[in-house]
Amino acid sequence: MFRGFYTVASGMLSQQRKTEMLTNNMSNANTPGYKADQASMRAFPEMLMDRMDSSSIPTEKKLSLPFNQRVGALNTGVYMQETIPSFVQGDLQETGRGLDVALLDGSMPVDEETGVRGSVFLTVEGQDGSPRYTRNGNLTVNGNGFLTTNSGFYMLDENGDRIQLESDQFTVGENGQIVVDGNAVATLGVGYSDNPNQLVKQGDGLFATEGNAALPDAYAEDNVSFAAKQGFLERSNVDASRTMTDMMSAYRAFEANQKVLQAYDRSMEKAANEIGRVNG
Repeated sequence: MFRGFYTVASGMLSQQRKTEMLTNNMSNANTPGYKADQASMRAFPEMLMDRMDSSSIPTEKKLSLPFNQRVGALNTGVYMQETIPSFVQGDLQETGRGLDVALLDGSMPVDEETGVRGSVFLTVEGQDGSPRYTRNGNLTVNGNGFLTTNSGFYMLDENGDRIQLESDQFTVGENGQIVVDGNAVATLGVGYSDNPNQLVKQGDGLFATEGNAALPDAYAEDNVSFAAKQGFLERSNVDASRTMTDMMSAYRAFEANQKVLQAYDRSMEKAANEIGRVNG
């Protein structure tokens, strides 16, 4: 009986966490460059149950031989193992704003074993000074002339240095080169990850590598092609209609587990108050 409680509770917890993840996706449906999270559900390892018994042998000493009788497998519930962002490119939205830059994926190598497609990211400076990566190209120029994200993180060039401009009147070529008054002053830093699933998702649309190591320079990678598009923003890749459908499914699954839990509770109440009653 109690095993049923644990199994149902694990189902409710996993669906609650999935709902929270989907709600977060919906709230960021209009956030530029946002990558939707996907849930990975796993069942707890099954337990193979045996019943321990013994058999008496009619001898003078009445020998008793122990043996196990197979009962069967028992599943102990489900849990949400992890959330993995989907790095499928979002649609490009034309804004006409010179401070908006989107990365348009071209040819990206695909790992033959895992099937994971590589991805490129704009490079920014994190609060601790180590590199961070983003697909949100909604940029601005601060009071000191440094090019930053809308959240205030410094944009880095291909050498890992901050990009300082004399004005916000500049052009960005498809090769990532920043030109002011006809002179090339910097090149947007773009990192390449052959397995973006290994990146750690952080706040403000940022990603980090394990150990905060720098990603390889995308410009120097063979078989990697991309283009920087000025005046465009990459929209989030959240599919709103599918997310709403998944939220309803998760809610229904939570509700079904809740009904089972209530049935268990009523059974335990009967066992305690009626079956176990001692008549005087």
